[in-house]
Amino acid sequence: MLRERHDIERHTRWYDIKKKFESDSRYRAVDSMYREEFFEDYLHIMKEEKRRERELRDQKDRDRQRERKSDRRDRDKDKDKDKDKDKEKEKGRKESRRERSRSKDRERKSSRDKGEKSKSDRKKLESPEEGEHCDDFDPEDRADSEDSEMARQRESEAEQKQKDRERKLRAEQSIREREKEVHRTLAGHLRDRDKEREHHKRDECIGHFMALLTDLVRTPDFTWKEVKRQLRKDHRWELIETLDRDDRERIFNEHIDNLMKKKREKFREMLDEIGTLQLTSTWKEIKKLVKDDPRYLKYSSDKGEREYRDYIKDKTMQAKTALRELLQECKFITHKSSDLIKENANHLKEIQDILKNDKRYLVLDHLEEDRSSILMGFLEEMNKRGPPPPPTASESTRRNK
Repeated sequence: MLRERHDIERHTRWYDIKKKFESDSRYRAVDSMYREEFFEDYLHIMKEEKRRERELRDQKDRDRQRERKSDRRDRDKDKDKDKDKDKEKEKGRKESRRERSRSKDRERKSSRDKGEKSKSDRKKLESPEEGEHCDDFDPEDRADSEDSEMARQRESEAEQKQKDRERKLRAEQSIREREKEVHRTLAGHLRDRDKEREHHKRDECIGHFMALLTDLVRTPDFTWKEVKRQLRKDHRWELIETLDRDDRERIFNEHIDNLMKKKREKFREMLDEIGTLQLTSTWKEIKKLVKDDPRYLKYSSDKGEREYRDYIKDKTMQAKTALRELLQECKFITHKSSDLIKENANHLKEIQDILKNDKRYLVLDHLEEDRSSILMGFLEEMNKRGPPPPPTASESTRRNK
């Protein structure tokens, strides 16, 4: 569509041209957020094409100039050859005139001296032969030298033309390589942009789906099959049709897990608010206290009891951890305490009497065996550690020990 417009140039602005495309179906088929981006990419491609055309045109101009120079040199060489031929002809005419003058002189001498006529005749016959021999020798040598010179010139011209052709081929190959590199770079940018666009669309779909779940699924008591029928009736379902089925089910399960977590936290907040609740309290006793609380009503009787047992189990683990912290805080328990108990059983009773002043020890009265096991294990651990390092010992020494 853009290539069909002849009024688009490299400096055309999107704001000035976009109104001319509104009636074109190809324009409306593209999302509005990508139209200007595609237009900018097209301008970039136009610039690259103009630059390549300009380089090719400059290369052709340079080639034509080299050809003109080569033709000019050839014409100059031809002119020089014509001048050399004219000079040779002029030399030949001068030699013939000299020869005629010499023959006239010999004729005059022969009339004066008839006795030497035969000798003069022989000289007359010999001298032209010698002259002819000399005249025939020089032009041949000169022609040979001229032929060799012309051959060398032709070879140099052929070499120059070959170099020019090779240079032209290298330039064309370089231009093609640059075009391929531009296309590769542009293709990479387009791929990255497509990936970003797909990622953006996927994030939008996930956001719409999570909003839909928040509005329609407020309790964790439904399965994916049950909820899916209800979600399809909402008009926002069309916005998430591009989302994968596995992603939809995964996001739904995460939403249900969050609802379960919030529900459990509210239930435990309710139990924490009961001041009379002990680790020995039964569910039957607690149920009477919370039967009207909306945080309990979200659970069935069996699920509420199961959640209460988990709550008591976690509280018991916290109580045992608190007891260990209490033992570490006690200054009267040392590495010698285990040996003192072996020597005197009453020493253990003394330690227990002191610990009874702390709530963290009393809270485990119903688990006396577990509490005693924790205490004796701590005494044995202190005995294995041995005496603490002196206060003057360096920190590195303490760490090594």
